[in-house]
Amino acid sequence: MWGLAVKSINQRLSIAILVTLAAVSGLVGCGYAASRSAEANQGQQIDQQLDIENGQKLPDLVAEQICEGDFAAARRVLAGREPGTNGDVEALINILSQYDTIEEHRAKSRKEAYQEQLDEIAKFREEGIPSEPNQISEAFVAVIKARDYAAEDKKDDIYEMPFVKKLVKRAKEAADELEAKGNWVDAYAHGYYWLTNLYKDNKDYEKHAEKLTEKAMIEVSLKDNSCETSEERHEGITAQMLEKSIRALEFNYVSVIDYGEMVEKALRRSRLLGEVVSKSAEEIAYEVTDEQAKAWISGIEAIEESISDPQSAVSRDKFLEIFEQVIAINEETLKLPPEVVIAQFSEASLEALDPFTTLVWPWRVLDFQKSMTQDFTGIGVQITKDRGEVKVGSLLPDTPAFNSGLDANDLILKINGESTEDMTLQCVVDKITGPAGTEVTLTVQHEGEEDGITEEITITRGRIVVPTIRGWQRTNEAKWRHMVDPANKIGYVRLTAFTENTATDLSDILDNLEEQGMKGLIIDLRFNSGGYLSTAADVVDLFVDRGLIVKSQPRWGPPSYEMAEEGDTHPDYPIVVLINGQSASASEIVAGALQDKEFRRATLVGERTYGKGSVQTITPFSGEGSQLKYTMAYYHLPSNQRVKNRYIIEKQGRKDWGIEPDVEVELRGDELKELLDVQLANDVLARSDHNERSELKRYSLEETLKADPQLAIGMIVVKSKVVDQGGDIKPSELLTYQDDEKVESEPTKTD
Repeated sequence: MWGLAVKSINQRLSIAILVTLAAVSGLVGCGYAASRSAEANQGQQIDQQLDIENGQKLPDLVAEQICEGDFAAARRVLAGREPGTNGDVEALINILSQYDTIEEHRAKSRKEAYQEQLDEIAKFREEGIPSEPNQISEAFVAVIKARDYAAEDKKDDIYEMPFVKKLVKRAKEAADELEAKGNWVDAYAHGYYWLTNLYKDNKDYEKHAEKLTEKAMIEVSLKDNSCETSEERHEGITAQMLEKSIRALEFNYVSVIDYGEMVEKALRRSRLLGEVVSKSAEEIAYEVTDEQAKAWISGIEAIEESISDPQSAVSRDKFLEIFEQVIAINEETLKLPPEVVIAQFSEASLEALDPFTTLVWPWRVLDFQKSMTQDFTGIGVQITKDRGEVKVGSLLPDTPAFNSGLDANDLILKINGESTEDMTLQCVVDKITGPAGTEVTLTVQHEGEEDGITEEITITRGRIVVPTIRGWQRTNEAKWRHMVDPANKIGYVRLTAFTENTATDLSDILDNLEEQGMKGLIIDLRFNSGGYLSTAADVVDLFVDRGLIVKSQPRWGPPSYEMAEEGDTHPDYPIVVLINGQSASASEIVAGALQDKEFRRATLVGERTYGKGSVQTITPFSGEGSQLKYTMAYYHLPSNQRVKNRYIIEKQGRKDWGIEPDVEVELRGDELKELLDVQLANDVLARSDHNERSELKRYSLEETLKADPQLAIGMIVVKSKVVDQGGDIKPSELLTYQDDEKVESEPTKTD
């Protein structure tokens, strides 16, 4: 919306949800060895019913049950079978044993994590109900983690704790106090953020949280910073941009437009705008008096009253008339630059359609294009910002930064002599990127150097194309390791986006893995928010030789089709696709098509996907340097099944959006944090001499699998499919737990 200053609010809080609030897995194994004797008779009965002789039909049945996530049924079928009587049976017994080992470890660590949080709550209880906002947040972390780590029959006990009830009361009071002072970000971050996550079905908390985040985003859009001013953000915005967009959407939007809802949201935003400019505790570009704000709100109320009759629907022309009235009221009351009012009214009204329909204002068009193509001009580094420090997360290969002297984990203190301390992350990116051939000078402190010892590095900018395919670990030569189980030849590719080159690059990697004798493949689409629909179809086309991949159905006119082309299809080895709640758009097309009953090409492991279910297109029709991105179609999988749209499903009070995994593996918050930490460490590309100054932590394959239950169970599933196809699977030593305790990583040199 308004650049990274706004994004950072959502990103910071999204990461907190991601890391601390993941639900407890529903897959707790009871242990194959412990249950064998108890299930032996059942296994013999199943043998007789299926007319299985000498285990010849077992691989088919057991692999099917594993691929459906029914490990208990697979265990019953194998009960009483002795290893050594049949090679496939022995392999499947070993595979189930690995699953049980994983789940037993997860169950034990869940109990330990639950007890740790109960102990934390006890400490807070002894100290009394916290009063400071930061202390309130810390207490909520313990409470929500305890709720998430608790067994199903213990979760309600958390809500009944007297301490929790008092904490909730205090959090609401503190948030209301902060809100009254115009501190909307803090009111949300230290109050309603936690209340909505503890009570996920409380609509009152949800509505209040939405109001706070809306006011915070308005406030950020009106603040000046070292990268741009509010005036620069709004430069070039005109009323005609929304008017042209509405006329385009009237015919081209995916469904009938509810102008009444659009007006309702736009007028609500207009009210909040008046509150922000008159009561914000922050220094913003525009301030008004209470009298001006009251006159503004009075004018908005008059419009609301004029359309309050439920019998009178709001038409397109009435919507545009109200838009003009709001602009006129501003001229008489708030006297803000009209661009500000136009922007807020436009954004709110389009949000009423769906979260993906928006106007891209002139000042952000270039950044929007970069995000879509992953192709821009800069120096080639991944940047992070934490607690005010700007850090190089990783270098990118074959870029100006790679041989510049810059290194992973360097702190960037200045850009062209200007301190980064108060810069937003987007501001840092904007200042580092620029036209090819121009220079940027970074003042950095290398990791391991004492404070005050810095180096100035001047880098000439060039074209940067961010690769979208990764392996499980990067080598010091910038190559990716793609064989995740070398002994059994299981390949692994992680797709981070779907850009123009993704399918071609993936095919080349698959060729290399196939030359190494790959028996099965894991495609990781977790955290992949999407990209081009055509690229998603091209990726699916690598694995199927004919038929419909995806159909896009607009409101008017015929659907469009993406079809598989015969030839150049990769071999029919087993495939597992990893998905989670951040797998969206093109990721859902790939996962859904490969899972679809028309192909049954892959088994999905992980968690339900985001549920976008729609196709967006971009047009410059809005004019004057802006672009309109809007939802133009819903997409259907090969069997004509429509992917359920989260936005629509939530309105119906349901949660069955997106693509459902065949094998559900839901991660707890602590598991998710460990997964991300290990993945980040293994992704880093540093200078070849990095270890001369400090150790670069890498995680071994064994540690990586232990930190990632979804990947580990995905490997179990793909191995069962290899056995079913007659492949040879060796017992794995990658998933052994020493005394069922987490193995700590020691820093190792990269290779």
